Amino acid sequence: MTDRPEHPERPRHQGFSEEDVQREVTELEEKSETAARLFDIRRIIGGLFVLYGVIVTIVGITDDDAAIDKAEGVNINLWTGLGMLLLGLFFLTWLKLRPTAPPPPPVAPGDEPSE
Repeated sequence: MTDRPEHPERPRHQGFSEEDVQREVTELEEKSETAARLFDIRRIIGGLFVLYGVIVTIVGITDDDAAIDKAEGVNINLWTGLGMLLLGLFFLTWLKLRPTAPPPPPVAPGDEPSE
């Protein structure tokens, strides 16, 4: 028999207490909630629609008569760009008015309310 550890990349015992583990879990949960608020899908969708809306609106403003005639007299780029801008602003306004809920305050062991 050989004298080798079962998992060579992991030490056998770190000596972490339950309090250390709980503190680490709490810190990771807080970081996760912060990342979730930062990457809220409404922010991403709203930002992209506003960006593309600005680009398409500028193209619509600078369209020549040939492009408008091709669309049977409708400046489709201008109207689509304005619609995209409105939709993007809607998502960003929604995010501002109804942000994600902040994380609950941490509860330390022994601080639970007694009944």
